[in-house]
Formats: sequence, C-alpha cells, structure tokens
Amino acid sequence: MALRAEVTLVVLSLLLLACRTAPSDILYLLPEEQPPNTLIGSLAADRGLPDSGHLYKLEVGTPYLRVDGKTGDIYTTEIPLDRESLRDCRNLFDGDKCFLEFEVSITDMIKGIGMGPRLIEGRIEVLDVNDNTPQFSSPILTLSIPENTHIGALFSIPMATDRDSGTNGVAEYSLNTGPDADQLFGLQVAVDSDEKLPQLVVMGNLDREVKDSYDLNIRVVDGGKPPRASSALLRVTVTDQNDNAPKFERNHYEAELSENSPTGHSVLQVRANDADTGTNGEIDYSLHQASETVQRLLRIDRSTGIIYVKGLVDREEENFLKFFVVAKDRGPNSKSSKVLVTITIRDQNDNAPAIEIRGIGLVIHQDGVANISEDMPIGTPVALVQVSDRDEGENAVVTCVVAGDVPFQLKPASESANDRKRKYFLQTTMLLDYERVKDYRIEIVAVDSGNPALSSTNSLKVQVTDMNDNIPNFSPAMLEVDFAEGNQPGDKVLDVVATDADSGTNAELSYSILGASASNLFEIDTNTGEVRVKNLLDREAIERYQFHVAAADKGVPSKTGTATVVVNVLDRNDNDPKFMLSGYSFSVVENMLPLNPVGVVTVTDDDKGENARIRLYVEPDNGKFIIQNGTGTIVSSISFDREKESTYTFRLKAVDGGNPPRSSYVGVTINVLDENDNAPYVTKPANSTYKYLQPITAPNTRVEVVEAEDMDSGPNAELLYSITGGNPYGLFHISPNSGEITLAQEFTRRHNGLHRLVVRVSDKGKPPRHTTALIHIFVNDTLGNVTHIEALVGHSLYTPLDMDIAGDPDDTQTRSNILYGSLAGIAGVILVIVAVVVIRHRLQKDTKSGYQAGKKESKDLFAPKQGPKNSKGKKSKKGKAPKPAKPLEEDEEASLQKGLKFNLINDNVNESPRIHLPLNYPPGSPDLGRHYRSNSPLPSIQLQPQSPSASKKHQAVQDLPATNTFVGTGDNNSTGSDQYSDYSYKANPPKYSSKQVGDYYTTGYDRTIMWDNRVW
Repeated sequence: MALRAEVTLVVLSLLLLACRTAPSDILYLLPEEQPPNTLIGSLAADRGLPDSGHLYKLEVGTPYLRVDGKTGDIYTTEIPLDRESLRDCRNLFDGDKCFLEFEVSITDMIKGIGMGPRLIEGRIEVLDVNDNTPQFSSPILTLSIPENTHIGALFSIPMATDRDSGTNGVAEYSLNTGPDADQLFGLQVAVDSDEKLPQLVVMGNLDREVKDSYDLNIRVVDGGKPPRASSALLRVTVTDQNDNAPKFERNHYEAELSENSPTGHSVLQVRANDADTGTNGEIDYSLHQASETVQRLLRIDRSTGIIYVKGLVDREEENFLKFFVVAKDRGPNSKSSKVLVTITIRDQNDNAPAIEIRGIGLVIHQDGVANISEDMPIGTPVALVQVSDRDEGENAVVTCVVAGDVPFQLKPASESANDRKRKYFLQTTMLLDYERVKDYRIEIVAVDSGNPALSSTNSLKVQVTDMNDNIPNFSPAMLEVDFAEGNQPGDKVLDVVATDADSGTNAELSYSILGASASNLFEIDTNTGEVRVKNLLDREAIERYQFHVAAADKGVPSKTGTATVVVNVLDRNDNDPKFMLSGYSFSVVENMLPLNPVGVVTVTDDDKGENARIRLYVEPDNGKFIIQNGTGTIVSSISFDREKESTYTFRLKAVDGGNPPRSSYVGVTINVLDENDNAPYVTKPANSTYKYLQPITAPNTRVEVVEAEDMDSGPNAELLYSITGGNPYGLFHISPNSGEITLAQEFTRRHNGLHRLVVRVSDKGKPPRHTTALIHIFVNDTLGNVTHIEALVGHSLYTPLDMDIAGDPDDTQTRSNILYGSLAGIAGVILVIVAVVVIRHRLQKDTKSGYQAGKKESKDLFAPKQGPKNSKGKKSKKGKAPKPAKPLEEDEEASLQKGLKFNLINDNVNESPRIHLPLNYPPGSPDLGRHYRSNSPLPSIQLQPQSPSASKKHQAVQDLPATNTFVGTGDNNSTGSDQYSDYSYKANPPKYSSKQVGDYYTTGYDRTIMWDNRVW
C-alpha cells in the first residue's frame, strides 16, 4: 500500500511538472521495480490528447512498457524496470537521473491513415528504490597496523558499495570491537566527495608480543526506508613497526582517452612516495574498487604506476571510467594509501549514421516491404525513419535525404532537437496510381558531419495496391412507376440498371433491395435488376412505396451504388364508406326550435377520387330529421318535448361515387335532455292532514317526513326542503335533503295547540322551481275533540301563508277555544248535513249520476279527464310516478284556491250561502269525490256576511298543489288524519297553464269563510 501511495504521489508530481513543460517534452516519474500493469500515465487525460476515435501504438519503449490502443494509457509489463540494470543508468554518478525514453504514434481512425499519424516522444524518470543491500568487497577484510603506533593514528578500511543511489546509498558505518579490543580501536567516518570513508582509529598501545591480531566486526547501513545492512569481519594484524605510509603526489588524477586507442597505449601515471628506506620505501601500485569494465579496459604497472589500455575502448559503450589506485609499500608491516582516478573517453568519428526504417501506426512493414493503397491522399506516411549516430558533437550531426526521383519525401516527425537521434516520416508527395506504377524502391542516404564524413544507406520497397476506385452508378438515380392495386403476386414492376467504370471483378454487379420492409413486398433479380411484387398491394394501406435498390461490385473492398424506386399505387373502388363510430348518440335540449343542428357524423372512404365521394341519406325519412351532405350535420325539423318523446332512433346511409357504388349504414339515437319545466309536487302528507304530539315529546323525535317528486331529471329533480313559515319558536327542524321534520326543542305550555309549518320544496334547476306544502301538528295532552282539530286544520287552509299558526300562547284562552270549538264543530256538522242534502237533491234533478252522500260509487264522478288516446295503455317507467299538473309559480300563489270553483249562491240576504260542487272540472282538478267521500255527513260551512272578500289579496293557502288543498272529514274516533293522504291526486294529465285551472267566482257579498263557533 505504501508503494502504491508513493506511485500516486509521483504521478501527481508529474502532472504539476508537465504543466510547466513544452508539449513535446512529456515526462513521467516512476519508481523502479513496479508490478506489472502499473499505470504510469495517460496521454489522453494528462496531455489533452483525443480519447476516442484514435489508435495509440508504442513505437519505442518495449519490452518495459505497453500502451492501451484506445486511451493512450502507459503501463508496465511483466519485465521489471530495474534502474540498476538499465543500459543508460549503469555508470551514473550520485545525483544523476535515470531516464527511459518512449515513443507513441497516434492515428486518427476516422480520417484514416491518409492524414498521417502523430508521433509523441517522452521520457520516464526511473526513481531509485532501496532494493539493494550495501556490500563490502569481501566478507573478511584485513588491515595491518604496526606495533607502537601512536594513539590517534587513522587507518583506512575498505569501503562498502551500494548499487542504489542518493539516500538509498551507504549512510553509516558501525564497529563492534569486542571486550579485548574495546580500549584499543575506534571508528571514524570521513566524508570525501559525498563518499563516506570508514577509518579505524588506534586508541591504545599495540604490542605484537602480547597479541598479534584482533577480529572486529564492521557493519554498514544504507539510508533507505526500511534500511538495509550487512557486515564483514575486520581482521587487524599487528606488525613490526613501519614508520611511513606511501603518499600520492596528487589527491585526484584525471585524464582523457580517445576511443579506439590501441592496446598498450599509456593513459596516465600515478606516483606515490614513501619516506622509509629499503623495502619499506618500495611501492607497489594496484587498481582498487574497480568495476568489471575498468578491469577489462585498463591495467596498471605495479612498479611504475602507469595505466595502460588493456582492451578496446568504445566511447559509445563507456564514456567515463572511475576507480581508485592503491599504493602499498613492501615493508614487513606494509602501509598503503589510495587515490581517485577518473578517465573521460574522447569521441572519434568511428560510427556511421544508423538508418532505421519501421512501420508507423497502421502501416505495417513485412520483410522490408510496405503496402500502401493507391487511394491514399498526398502526405500519407509510409514509414517512420529514425537516423542516429552513436558519436557525439559534430560527428553526430547527420543529414538525411531520399535518393532518386520518387514521389516520397522525409518530413520531421517530432519537435525534439536531439541531433544524435532524429525521426522523419517518409510520406507521399503525389497521388499514387496502381495502373501507372505498381511499386517503388526508396533509398535513404544519411551523412554525418565528421572529418572525414561517414555515411550509410537503407532502402524500403513500397508496393501500391489496386483499389476499387469507381462506384456503380444508376441513371437516373430515381425511378418512379405507377402500379394498380389488386395485383397478382409475382407481377413485374420495373427494371433497374446500373453501370461500373471499373473492370474485371470490380465491375461485376449484384443487385439487392435495401430495407427489410421493402424486401417483404418486393424482390429483385440479383443479376438482371428486374423488380417484381411479392404480395397483394392495397392503396388504402400504403399509397406510395419508396425504397432503395443497391448495386454492389465484387471488388475488395466492395463499392455500392444506390437508386431510389418510387411505386405509386393506383386506386380501385374496393372499400365501403366507413362511419367513424359504430353508432352515434346525440343529446338535445327539449323545447329547442326546429331547423337547429342536433349532431354531426363523420364518414370516410379509404378510396380516392370519385370512389371516395360520399352522399348521406336518412332512413326512414319521416320528415323529422334531415342530413346535410358535405358537413354531415343532422338538422331537426321539429321541436322536442322530453315528456312526450325522450328518444328518437333512425339510421343513416352512406353511398360512395364508385362504379358500382358501395354503401354502409349507421344507427343514430337522439336523446332529449331535460329542462327544468316542471316544479316539484308533494306526494305525502296531504295539506289537510295533521300530526298529533304530546307536550312531553322529547327533542330530536321524528315528527313527519315530507315526500315530493319532480318529473324532471338530473339536478332538475334533486330536491331541497326548508321551513319558510309557521315556526316562529324554532320548535321544528327539517332535513334539507330527506325532508324529515324533527322536534328541535321541548314544548312549553304556550306551545299547545295547532302548528302549521309552511314547507318549501325546491329543485336544483336553473332557475329553480318550487312548491309549498302545509304540515299541521297538533300539540296537546289529549286528543279529545277530533272534530275541533279538523276544523282548525280546515280554517288553516284558508289562512294566508304569511300568518303564523303556532299554538296558543294563552293556555286559559286555549281551553276556552277548545270548548267553543267543540260547540262550533257540532253546529258546523249539522249545517254541512243540511247543505249536502240540498245539494244532492238539486244534483239528482240535473244528472243521473249525481253524488249521493254515504253511497259508494262505482265510478269517480269527479275524476279528471283521460290523457291522449295513444297513451292510454302505456305503463309508466318503473319507480317513476305519473306526471302531475304543473304547480303554480310564486307569482300565482295568491290563486291557489282557484283550482276548485265554489258557487256561492245567496238568494237573499237572510239565507246562508251554500257550497255547490261543480260536475265539470278542468283537467288537473283534484278528485273531490275522493276527498269528500265518507260514511258521515259532510259538515256545513257558515259564511258570515262580515267576512272579507275572496277577491282581495288575503287569499287562502298560497302555492299549494291542488291535490293537497282539499280535505275530507274523518271518523270521530280517529287519533290523526294521515289516512287521508291516500286521496292525493296522482293522475298524469297533460300540461296546462295556471290560468286553465280555474278561479274563484262569487257573488257581490262579503264572503269571508268563518266557523260558527268563532274559533278563529
């Protein structure tokens, strides 16, 4: 992990460095010994080079590197990159950098090789890692020290070497003396030219006769992380006294040596002096810490110190030599010293320029032959030519040219200014033509600038490959033909012909139809180009076919020409007119005036021209509807009444103009929508009924339910209930949706008596219509005098609606009224009986079917007239009540009692008026026979002269349906009058205006109806 992190840091450092370098100077940093497939860098990402549509190819850098062909990413390979083993990094001094050069070509795959590849040059600086352990020259090192050597004397210890460099090189030495030499020897490390020189320090008196040798352990450690170390045995021998060590005349010897110097050529002489005499002053010279290369190339004379050439010196192999020379005297206890020697190899123009010709990008060379197509544009690279000279200086300056008259030239391939190694693209200077010249022999000559100059040549054979230059051509490029539908499979449509200017196989053509859809309908003869239809064509499905035919030659690669074929399908009358819907349903509002549109139908014909010209007819044609040709608009010739007829059905016939013509039918339904032209009518309870409640009745008790119907439909038939009068104390509440009346609060004594609630029933039409119902509620402890209650109810029917009838606030007066009411009721019954007897007597004189009190009739004399004859036997829809007479609107509320004509006959002033029931009633009048049919005699009504006139606006019950206006008498033992609700009128008469119902007509006297006992 630490190593990978180090690589990442190195690459990031490189990116920062690359931003400050020239585009052609690509540099990556990479530690040595990385595992295979380690990413070094990405040319596309790091250098802004294209990352798609291009081919990257490594030209120089194998076997250590590889390049991803698509992205330009550079990776390591299976062969490890060892800094110490690289050829150019073997003899580097400390601080010198190690580089590995690479070259990558980039070819645009979209534009092709004709545009020429781009050559990218770069270097990888191989960073040293601590992969080598410092080593001594021998596991046992010997050192001779004379006895009686003065304390503090220094003796050099052979140095250790480390193939690593920098901080990974030798860092420190340590000495382990042991207990017997602990006080005699020490270690001192001197630094000379960045080299650490270990030296043994004499710290005590040495006596050979006491001990003549000591074995010490010396250890060396490098500066790597983690550090590496090794040790050696340092054997110190105590010898007889030798006073002086040899001393060189110089501290450092330098010399130059021309390469190719002959064997035995003297390079330089090192000289040392020894102040001793005799054998102690005689000196021997030897090479010390010399590399294998130095030992192979040089030798030294032991006696003179002259260094001679031993082997062939080649600057191109080794341009610098570094080693030590040791001078050692010949005394019994010899002493020595060493000196550094460096030799620089001087260049001679002994190398001719080298010409390397290799493929570039997609152009591959095989056996010295390059193949290039004749269609390549001018400037297409054929090869990469690299010219180099191993010499240096002027000897390495090379001039390179293409010899002969050939359409090729050399163009610099990189911007590098390296005179020793130059790269050129060998590219074309004109278009090549295989038919004119099939191949070229290109000779390249390179000459250096040495004296005398050296030159070399190299050649490349370029073969021009023939290309399929011409595309098959159709003339004309678009072929159009008319073809009738209803064909037979296999019928010929047309012939297509193409030509090719090439010859041989390049001109042999093969025809085909392009596109799978067209191939399913048409086929073509591959040799002749004849096009035939495979299936039955239908113009209504597709009127025009357009497809492409291709003619491909047999060249390599093949070229293809195309043409467009258009087939226009001619029409035949093979389709019926078609309505857009299988059936049409339109809705119209009732009462719409004639000659208004009620709907539009759409009919189409998939044919064309006259075959698609359509006329429409109504069947059966009863004159109620007409159809407009061209627009398809249905127009009514009648006005609609939903209550008479809610649905009309007929069919339309569509006929086209083909020969013979074709036709089709469709059904049409006209639904008449409802208008709010009917007001609600109350079916239960009747206005003359009442409900008995005791004063102890608990709140929220259900009192009564108002039931009503509306002959309209939809929102026009949705009803709302509300109390508009007769509830001054808020005793009662009605549900607006269900019509249920409940007790809202407890009764008190003043609430005893009759309560008349005026209930309005409204529909939700726009504008809304309504009717009014009277709900009578009698509150008392007991129900003792039914006749009195019925008298109160009867009087309520003639009391104006804006006058509240809500009990008796004076309880004492109420009891008196009950007594008086009872007496008045008895008198009223007697008067009614007398009146009925007189009326029956007169009726029997006028008609045979007159009404007889107490006799059950077989036929209702007062029933309304029957409706139209044609509706006589029809049944009403399930759950739907017959349509009643239209109730009176608000502006007609004052005329509610006009539904019944009273003939108030007063022969003289002293006689009481009598009620004459008419025998002939207008349609919609209530069934008075049912209302007044009873086993008890009818009560008489006393008309007082002082009563107000019936013609005044103080009319009786306002806006009440006729069916709920009149009441009949009940049995004396009844506890309520709900049984009279069955006498409500539910016939279905025709519509009449309010003026047709009838009016009151009276004599000229004041005829306000009052009870004899003066209850009200």
